[in-house]
Amino acid sequence: MALRVVEKAALSDVGRARQGNEDSFLERSPLFAVADGMGGARAGEVASGIAVATFDDEPQPDASPEERLAAVARAANDRIYKMAQADASQAGMGTTFTAVLVTGNEVAIGHVGDSRLYRWREGELERLTDDHSLVEEFVRQGKLTPEEAEVHPQRSIITRALGPEPQVEVDTFTYPARAGDVYLACSDGLTGMISEGDVADILRSHETLDSAARALIDAANANGGRDNITVVLFRLDEDPDAADDPDTLGESATQVGISADEVRAAVADAGNGGGTSQRTVPSKTVPADVPTEVPEDEQTMHLRGREATRARRQVTIGTDRPSDPAMSVPPRSPPRRRRSKTLLSALLTLLIVGALLVGIKALIDSRYFVGTNDSGLVTIYNGVPYDLPFGIDLYSEEYVSPVPARTLPGRQRQRILDHQLRSKGDATDLVRQIERGRIQN
Repeated sequence: MALRVVEKAALSDVGRARQGNEDSFLERSPLFAVADGMGGARAGEVASGIAVATFDDEPQPDASPEERLAAVARAANDRIYKMAQADASQAGMGTTFTAVLVTGNEVAIGHVGDSRLYRWREGELERLTDDHSLVEEFVRQGKLTPEEAEVHPQRSIITRALGPEPQVEVDTFTYPARAGDVYLACSDGLTGMISEGDVADILRSHETLDSAARALIDAANANGGRDNITVVLFRLDEDPDAADDPDTLGESATQVGISADEVRAAVADAGNGGGTSQRTVPSKTVPADVPTEVPEDEQTMHLRGREATRARRQVTIGTDRPSDPAMSVPPRSPPRRRRSKTLLSALLTLLIVGALLVGIKALIDSRYFVGTNDSGLVTIYNGVPYDLPFGIDLYSEEYVSPVPARTLPGRQRQRILDHQLRSKGDATDLVRQIERGRIQN
């Protein structure tokens, strides 16, 4: 008996650190897709929008499911690349691409980048796609554990996307499906904020996909929301009439970052040599891309929350006090000596904590390491290669070299990406040797 989609849900959220949403998604049974764009001047939104809009002009409608998904990805890559070449403000733009097509008792998958597809089956969560990223390559080579990769400072650097190059390699594969399977396609704004264990717990504890989608978004935001967050969920079940349904990609896509009309206008504008409006959007690949300011609307909500809390406290205090002044008894003050000792202990604690923080900061400031920036250039960082919760980074850019890391031989590239702590002089000497082409293997 054939399977069909019996329940679906999709949500996209800007997150707590971005000013715009560069994600796009498609929710159109039996086809679902997620695209996570990157690039400035709205280029990321354009790229992800093109990725899902290309399904409306499917290049090979009569091919096999895998070939159809690969053809859409390649056609989208060609459009994005040509647009970036025609408009300097969109140079380097690109997008991830993760799409799944349900056909009978199987699901076909097309994948480029680090968005992901998961399968929830019989209480177990399984990832069906491999990230095309720098740290994932290190994991495959045994240089990093999966746990280390999750917190690595270069985890946002992807090695494959639609748009940056004239040709793209698309991963395609097919999995057998079962009744009751739930599939989750998501951008890395979700998996970068919560663990796969958390994802499994949320799917396990929610009866509907709508509530699960909202809970996943909320959990990612609660952990910092450092990127746009997109989740697309669908459930399969047996249907005796499913085999009679035509195998179609539907009529219209659901998009978030940019509308279909805007995509067509952008493509036409690029063909005429025009440009798009300028607006800086944080790059997906910046390792330390965490704004320290809360957006104005969130500041307002936080202020309102504090005012409401203060008002509730005032009401509570007022109702707890006796209404009869004769019954009111002033609180007894503690003995002055006891208060003096408490104050002295608090001051000593603050002094000790302050001294420790100053010492730790001085130690961090004295250390350096070599890595790459968002453009893949060899870079010297001051600090240590770790991120703390709430978007706190323990490193900052000190010097950016003009040398792209991808142009270096494998052993040399590994040497600059091992994030070994060095003195400023050692880090500077290493980068200078790279620039002079005389680095010793």
